[in-house]
Amino acid sequence: QVCVVFSEELECWCRALVESVWCQVDGYQLGCFLVDYAKHCSVPSENIRVLAGAFAKYPHRAKKCRLHCTKPLTLHIDYCENTAKIGPAKRWDTAAIEHFRKLVE
Repeated sequence: QVCVVFSEELECWCRALVESVWCQVDGYQLGCFLVDYAKHCSVPSENIRVLAGAFAKYPHRAKKCRLHCTKPLTLHIDYCENTAKIGPAKRWDTAAIEHFRKLVE
């Protein structure tokens, strides 16, 4: 369900999907995906509102997606044999994620 949250970074109210909720000393914090800005942010629970009916019908400007049939790779280094080979990995490493973001921008 799409709701409205106040983004302090953008200094405005934005449509968002709530992805996670966690408890802190001063209240609850929400992890959100801003559907019109393709950004992730965290907001305190007092900065969330119900989305008015008419605005819920507008399509999102940003969509979550995945790369079809693209698997993460990493460099496997064997110090004993003094070799390095690229092979499959369980997760994308930080350098690959940053490189992809720069290509998209």
